[in-house]
Amino acid sequence: MPVATITASPWQQNLAWFAYRVRRSPLMLAGVGITALVLLCMAAAPWLAPYAPNALKLTERLQAPSALHWFGTDEVGRDLLSRVIYGSRQSVGVGLFVAFASSLSGGLLGCLSGVIGGRFDRLTMRAMDIILSVPSLVLIMALAAALGPSLFNAMLAITLVRIPFYVRLARGQALSIRQMAYVQAARTFGAGRWHLVQWHVARNAAPPLLVQFSLDIGNAILMASALGFIGLGAQQPTAEWGAMVASGRNFILDQWWYSTFPGLAILLTAIGFNLLGDGVHDLLDPRQRGN
Repeated sequence: MPVATITASPWQQNLAWFAYRVRRSPLMLAGVGITALVLLCMAAAPWLAPYAPNALKLTERLQAPSALHWFGTDEVGRDLLSRVIYGSRQSVGVGLFVAFASSLSGGLLGCLSGVIGGRFDRLTMRAMDIILSVPSLVLIMALAAALGPSLFNAMLAITLVRIPFYVRLARGQALSIRQMAYVQAARTFGAGRWHLVQWHVARNAAPPLLVQFSLDIGNAILMASALGFIGLGAQQPTAEWGAMVASGRNFILDQWWYSTFPGLAILLTAIGFNLLGDGVHDLLDPRQRGN
C-alpha cells in the first residue's frame, strides 16, 4: 500500500528556514528579546509602572533605589522606574516614527527618481547631495533649533535628515531593477512609470530598505535622546530618556541612579534594535540560503 507523503508549501519552507536561521543566531535572539521587552513596556506602561510618571512627592526626593522605588526617585520625588517605562513611549516612538516616515518617503522618492531619470533624477540627487554634505547631527540640531524645542519638531528634523539615505539606496536598487527583462517587458506592453514603481521596482527594492529601516530605529532613538539632552527635544514634565539623563547630570556625583537607569535604557534599546537589524540583514541576504 503506497504511503502518502506531505509536501510543504514554499511559504512553509521559507518560514521554517527563517525559524532555523533565527535559532542559530544568538545575537539576533538577544535583539528580538530586547526589542520585544521594550515594545511590551510601550504597550503596557499603565499596567507595568508602579506609580504615575508625573506624580510629585517632595518628601521622597532623590531617594536611592529601594523596595518602594526600584530605580530611585528624582529631585521632585517622581518614581524613576515609572518614568523610564513611560519614557519608552516617547523615545522608541520617535525611533519608529522616524524610521517609518523616512523609509516610506525616501524609498518612494528614490524609486521614482531611478525610474523617471532625466532632469528629475538629477535635481533630486543634487538636493540629496546638499543635505548629505552637512554632518547629520549638526543639521538635525540646526533644524530642531529653528523649528523650536519640542518632541514633534525633533522627530520632524531627524526624519528630514534621514530621508536622503533611503533615496540613494532606493535609487540604486531602481537603476538595477529597471534593466531587468520583466521590467522591460512591462514597459513594452505599455506599463506606466507609477505601475512600474508600484508593482516591480518598489517590491524588489524593499529588502535592503527593510534592513536599513530596522537599523535606523536605534540611530533615531540615539539622535532623539541627544536632542532631549541638550534641551531641543521633549520638554518637562514629559518622561523622555534623553531629557531625564540631562536632568540627572546635575546630581551625578551623589545620586548616580538618576542618570544611570535612563542611560542604560537608551543603550540597551539601541543595541537591541541594531542586533535585530543585523539579523534581518542576514535573513534577507540570498547568499545565506545555502548555509
